[in-house]
Amino acid sequence: MTTAHDQALAIWQAGVDAVGGHAATGAALGNLPRPDRILAVGKAAASMARAALDHFGPLPCLVVTKDGHGAELPASVQLIEAAHPVPDARSLVGGRALRQAVEAMPEGSHLLLLVSGGASSLAEDLVTGKTLDDLAALNRAMLAEGLDITAMNARRRQISRIKGGGLLAGFKGARADVLAISDVPGDDLMVIGSGIGALPAAPAFAASACIIASNSVARAAACDHARALELPVLGNEEALHDDLAALAPRIGARLRAMPQGVLVLGGEPTVILPPNPGRGGRNQALALALAREIAGDPGLVVVVGGTDGTDGPTDAAGAIVSGRTWGEGAAQALAAADSGSWLERAGALLVTGPTGTNVMDLLVALRT
Repeated sequence: MTTAHDQALAIWQAGVDAVGGHAATGAALGNLPRPDRILAVGKAAASMARAALDHFGPLPCLVVTKDGHGAELPASVQLIEAAHPVPDARSLVGGRALRQAVEAMPEGSHLLLLVSGGASSLAEDLVTGKTLDDLAALNRAMLAEGLDITAMNARRRQISRIKGGGLLAGFKGARADVLAISDVPGDDLMVIGSGIGALPAAPAFAASACIIASNSVARAAACDHARALELPVLGNEEALHDDLAALAPRIGARLRAMPQGVLVLGGEPTVILPPNPGRGGRNQALALALAREIAGDPGLVVVVGGTDGTDGPTDAAGAIVSGRTWGEGAAQALAAADSGSWLERAGALLVTGPTGTNVMDLLVALRT
């Protein structure tokens, strides 16, 4: 017998599957000429690069992605894995390798650049006078402040040689095509990966740029799956862009008032961290906060997860909670930003592994 838990999770997964990096990239390559080189950066870089290699055949290819996200790439691919959400020394190696690869391409050459979220941390080449310590401190400070992604990436661009159009500014070839999976509100190429795939102000080469997957596509697919299960869809909104303290009560009120059916929300909440935070990420924190809001309501199941399969510096995507989840110690864990530890003990974590995509976060609420 299929349970409400199973149905909610299947709806969430349908949304993620619809924006998979391999499928989305493969579908977008039909009219593009064969490039001379492929560069891919971000959490979905490996799946996007595999699609391009499957389509075009063997080509020089560099992939810069998160630890554990580079599986199933051909041995011929140059792979650099780095840290996220706080960059490490490998992030500088990856950023420098990308810049050098672009600058080495000769006149008349054609570049295919594949960009996805996470690139801000995974690849960096700093302006003169800035160090890895400066970069790590900036990222930690921004995470603690609870800044939204647009504000964070604006700050990152200020100290970068390759963000905000800087990477392609060094391209001397004839054509560059950029395919991007969006993890930002508004699907702005200047914000995705802090603009690592953005075109320079006056490019001296032919160029195209296209968003091939986004949160809206994932939400639509989740709604379609809900309808296929003959469940009423009560809403489809990009409504998670707010601080957790304001967001959880607002969504909680909607959940408590929900009739039978499914509510699908997307976006990217922010969390202001206390000193010495525990384990977890914004999705785990939101899930636990919503568990408090719906405590005692037997008919609700809520799935909250990052579409990339990771949530902050953890290996969980988020959590699955219900009206029975909230319990002893949960309030203290939430206040200490240690939601992940509590949810793990409760058996409520959502663990998917890397998904090959990254289009912000997805929430599915189901009332039976």
